Amino acid sequence: MAYTGNKWYAQQFQDNVMQLAQQKGSRLRDKVWTKEANSEKVNFERLGSTAAVAKSTRYADTPNVEMVHDRRVVTLTDYHWSTLHDWTDDVRMLVDPRSPYTESGAMAMGRTIDDLIIAAATGNAVDGAGATVALGAGQAITESGTAGLTIAKLLTAKEKMDAAEVEPEDRCIIVGSRQVSDLLNTTEVKSSDYNTVKALAEGSLNSFLGFDFIRSERLSIASSKRKCIVFQKRGLGLAIGKDIMTRVDDRPDKSYGWQVYMAFAMQATRVEEARVVSIEAHEA
Repeated sequence: MAYTGNKWYAQQFQDNVMQLAQQKGSRLRDKVWTKEANSEKVNFERLGSTAAVAKSTRYADTPNVEMVHDRRVVTLTDYHWSTLHDWTDDVRMLVDPRSPYTESGAMAMGRTIDDLIIAAATGNAVDGAGATVALGAGQAITESGTAGLTIAKLLTAKEKMDAAEVEPEDRCIIVGSRQVSDLLNTTEVKSSDYNTVKALAEGSLNSFLGFDFIRSERLSIASSKRKCIVFQKRGLGLAIGKDIMTRVDDRPDKSYGWQVYMAFAMQATRVEEARVVSIEAHEA
């Protein structure tokens, strides 16, 4: 990519830099189960449900209820970001770009974390034996027509989670801006629901039907269908081997220009299918 720093060469006095419109960092990191580990692979341990045993006689032998253990395994992936700045440009700029460059890099790294979590939600997970586990068809609400995100679809997702006894706490849904508009334009919605969704769109409320709404324009779209994601916090895991590190250093090998460098080692996985539901919403 060609160098564009000359666009900041001083022509008139100014002391501010405006970051262009963009998602400013991760919106999902604190909504999922995070686990730190110093290893190539990170395990999210799972324990199955059990049942009590009837005691039919006095002094009966104490039962041994076998616990069902398994895990989801994630392999860390390394990501990094860097940009160079030549010292000769300093005398031509009236701003110090170190801070805005670093801020821009941090926002890019945060968006990458969201991409990992979104991909893991509906992609294949890996179990302890190394086998891939897909999100079952029963966890997907599909759309064959032109309906967007509707109250009916949200209720179906809620029903699926309730039926699986998923905890009502920490439930979230990731939607795009079009899906919030879909809810506002739903003709059958009651006035009280409309007011709730209107508050959601205005940013004064972030919860509806027990789901915390997270807007993201990074959700995948295929055949005019946006795939929204409903999840409970423990349903998605983010493994952190190395959190975001930042270095700003002089580069003797580059005429003593300076460089901003950032990196992390992370990866995400789906920990339990019952805690994740995908919803297709038509979006032309």
